[in-house]
Amino acid sequence: MVRLDENEISFPDPELYDGHEGLVAFGGDLSIERIWFAYQLGIFPWYNPGEEILWWCPDPRFVLFPDEIKVSKSMRKILNRGIFTFSENKNFREVILNCQQASRKGQTGTWLSDELMESFIKLHEYGLAKSIEVWQDGELVGGFYGLQIGNVFCGESMFAKVSNASKAGFIQFVEKNRNTLDLIDCQSHTEHLESLGARMIPKKEFLKILHKNNERQ
Repeated sequence: MVRLDENEISFPDPELYDGHEGLVAFGGDLSIERIWFAYQLGIFPWYNPGEEILWWCPDPRFVLFPDEIKVSKSMRKILNRGIFTFSENKNFREVILNCQQASRKGQTGTWLSDELMESFIKLHEYGLAKSIEVWQDGELVGGFYGLQIGNVFCGESMFAKVSNASKAGFIQFVEKNRNTLDLIDCQSHTEHLESLGARMIPKKEFLKILHKNNERQ
């Protein structure tokens, strides 16, 4: 594990770090340049607000290949009924704010600090981060956001105010981009995304896909 220099944007090679559950570095800052560079290397920040910034590249990696999306019969019925409508980048700030405030099972606080949230808002303003909004009767009821790096979407967080909202938004996004996305990086395991087809792959395989994607940009 390496301490990062705040004056130099660099990271250690994540392939060389197999221990500590994927922790590769600590320190540095949350500048948009550093965050963008980190994600291109397969590294992401995850830490408790008020504590030192921690940078991770877990092994194995939880991902979803678009062709492997699973849609249950009940979920397909909901989508076909048109209960929800969807938009992209219509209200990024509101989506990320809802993600920050959403209650999580087994968590008493949030990992999404105000500083990290503002960095992602700036990344969105530069066209590097995007949001998917889910609407019901004109109200924002769900959504998620992440970084788009070529043909890889790095999902960050999602929220739902009504049942099935975030799931419907995720399915719609995957099916809409099935022919252009190689991979969706889900970072860490959740039962919610596993039910939709996400699975673990070795870190080495994930980084190989990411590196090929970076070369095409």
